[in-house]
Amino acid sequence: MTSATSGTTRQQPSREPSRAIDAGPAGGRGAASARSVRRPVRTPPRRAARSGPRVLYLAFFFPPTRASGVYRALATANLLADRGWEVTVATAPREFFADYLRSHDPSLEGRIHPAVTVERPRMGYFRWERDVRRFGRLRANFPSLASAAYGWAQRRVFPEHYATWLPHLLARAVRLHARRRFDVVVATGNPFASFAAAWALGRALRIPYVLDYRDPWTFNPLTGDLGFPEGSNAWTWERRVLRGAAEVVHVNEPIRQWYAYRYPFAAGRSRVVYNGWEPDILGRPEWVPRPAGRPLRFGYIGTVTDHLPLEVLFDGWRLARQDPSLAGAELHLHGHLGFFSHSAQPLLDRLPAPEEQLGVRYRGPVAKAEVAAAYAEMDAVVFLAGGSRYVTSGKVFEYMATGKPIVSVHRPDHAAVEVLRGHPLWFSGGRLDAEAVAGAFVEAGRAALELTPNQVKRAVEHAERFTREATLAPFEERLRRIAGGR
Repeated sequence: MTSATSGTTRQQPSREPSRAIDAGPAGGRGAASARSVRRPVRTPPRRAARSGPRVLYLAFFFPPTRASGVYRALATANLLADRGWEVTVATAPREFFADYLRSHDPSLEGRIHPAVTVERPRMGYFRWERDVRRFGRLRANFPSLASAAYGWAQRRVFPEHYATWLPHLLARAVRLHARRRFDVVVATGNPFASFAAAWALGRALRIPYVLDYRDPWTFNPLTGDLGFPEGSNAWTWERRVLRGAAEVVHVNEPIRQWYAYRYPFAAGRSRVVYNGWEPDILGRPEWVPRPAGRPLRFGYIGTVTDHLPLEVLFDGWRLARQDPSLAGAELHLHGHLGFFSHSAQPLLDRLPAPEEQLGVRYRGPVAKAEVAAAYAEMDAVVFLAGGSRYVTSGKVFEYMATGKPIVSVHRPDHAAVEVLRGHPLWFSGGRLDAEAVAGAFVEAGRAALELTPNQVKRAVEHAERFTREATLAPFEERLRRIAGGR
């Protein structure tokens, strides 16, 4: 048993480390496939000594990774533990995040609730392993045969590379359940191997399961295009897991509607649970006067990816700085350049050259513990987002909670509009082009120069509807009923 590092990023009394169980070095480097659990496992009796329901939370992306979506999974596990649940999280091995994805932030483990038990079943690394010395026997001696077997498993068994996690995950879950009964399984995707595992465990162990679509499975939220051809077994699997789910959760209403249309039999069991923001990280901002004589400072916090409309942002910024109110204004970008190390240089090349003297500064990543301080340095925030009406972006909730003017740089049909609407300091040009973005910058800049305590108060009141507690509490209450009302 290994322990996660004690957390220092929460603004509250320090917590003891969470319990974490490692599987040790991963094996099975060759082709692997998932097997359905065919025979029901005998359900052990309930133990009266438990204080709350017991949940198995299948969250492949969980600390220490910093991959997209980890904060939703972390917040969900922590809230359930805060409300008396016995929470066991099944996630990927640490070495996968550190050595293969290279998306790794060990400090995040310090934010896991001390009552949460973390299990890390092994997985196969066929898709990611490049070191021939670590190939399995089949792949090392018969590489073509191993590749063909792996491809067959993808087409005929489960259409996802993370399927190599499934055999080890299912075996671990069954053993844990045999020792002490789970009342409900919750699976968050992607990856969607967790959905297949929830379905298999639900059938085998005769317990309800809930699916949390952190992302859509079978369509691309950035474009709205289908992610698989109609004959793919991804559709078969999605239909299968949805039929058996006690509840299906989506991050916004447009995605929920897409799924309700595609799978009407599950529409009555589908709900929206927004991502939300965390007051224990940001605090609750209050109005403070701007530093006298300092040029306006706009800021963006978030991962910079190639899906963001960076060229439109910088073209709009060039135009906006011609307005006298933005003379000498600066635009600070905080965050990682992509989710993986190879993404950094191409994204850095898309930023304006220093010789342009546009006041654009890349500040690098910002730790969660420093996010509130970074926002405090800004006069206005820039909500830069890619995608379409199916993409909300988790950062929009933090932006609303800063109490500062918000400049929108995204498509007008972006899903975040449904939560931004009504915010008293939201500025959008209504289009995604340089002129509209420049107008939003100018309006937000003038608002920042004239900001009043009442405006800040109203902005924070709007954001209060989207705290993690506010968004997750109704879900927890429904989950408790699904688990038997305990």
